Amino acid sequence: MTAQKKGRVFSGARPTGRQHLGNYLGAIKNYVALQDNYDCVYCIVDLHALTTVETTEDLKANTMEMALDFLAAGIRPEETIIFVQSHVPQVTELHMILSMVTQLGKLTALPTFKEKVRHNPDNVNYGLVGYPVLMTADIALYKADVVPVGIDQAPHLEFAREIVRSFNYRYKTDVLIEPQMKNTEIPKVVGIDGKDKMSKSLDNHIEIAATPEQTHKRVMQMKTDPQRLRRDDPGDPDVCNVFTLHKTFSSAEEVAEINVECRRAGIGCVDCKKLFAKNLNAHLEPFREQRAELEAKPDYVTNVLAEGAERAQAIARVTIAEVKDAVGLP
Repeated sequence: MTAQKKGRVFSGARPTGRQHLGNYLGAIKNYVALQDNYDCVYCIVDLHALTTVETTEDLKANTMEMALDFLAAGIRPEETIIFVQSHVPQVTELHMILSMVTQLGKLTALPTFKEKVRHNPDNVNYGLVGYPVLMTADIALYKADVVPVGIDQAPHLEFAREIVRSFNYRYKTDVLIEPQMKNTEIPKVVGIDGKDKMSKSLDNHIEIAATPEQTHKRVMQMKTDPQRLRRDDPGDPDVCNVFTLHKTFSSAEEVAEINVECRRAGIGCVDCKKLFAKNLNAHLEPFREQRAELEAKPDYVTNVLAEGAERAQAIARVTIAEVKDAVGLP
């Protein structure tokens, strides 16, 4: 007998193409695990991407690569809905309706909006301002009970909850569900530069779909303890990004040994990185094999996303009809 699911989860991710270790540890592993206890709806939010991209020439390819990584990692399309945001047009309808109960001042006061304005003062488009409203529409359209977020994203979800409350209050209805926050431990995965968060734009990432040889090469470029200049210098694993990742991909015995040997110069950084590359490749081998099998099936990802969109639309059509009825649209 299948265990009773706890509710419906929704989460969206911008189409960034092939995923890296930061995406894998910060989101994908959690997406896969949530399927055991929740009905999951996972959306590749291509409309959201339009708020910051200047060219869309890679948008389709990035969407397909991202979906392929999700599926190879363990997203089960026979039970989980995975689809592309723009393939369900009702989300833009709900976005427009929800914008009528959202105060502009609150949108421009959000910390993330202020940060983006600081970084790109000449690229503040209407969509960027309304980003949180579209995000709310994503969640509310599928009547998600739960949204997994990290602590840094908590203000976004609280704002979404506020928009839902405003809509239900104004139109004297309970048609939209106020989503609950499921705090998740999202680790900050530092890139191979040893300084910044792993990111494609900084070219400090390791793709999970890379070949073993490519992975080994990237790992060997990783920065270690900056104070350890020579092989016989004692190191401090607590400040070494390679050691941090060993804790996830290496055995407890290996981690304990490195912790001791690094401090007394019993192991050099080169050997430490070689061991990490070996263990990382071993961990990712099943994923890469599954990815190759799925990639060899013509149109596989396209069909999965199309079927997911159909299932998502079945939910969306009901919700938007209820919303329009509550508003009193003719």
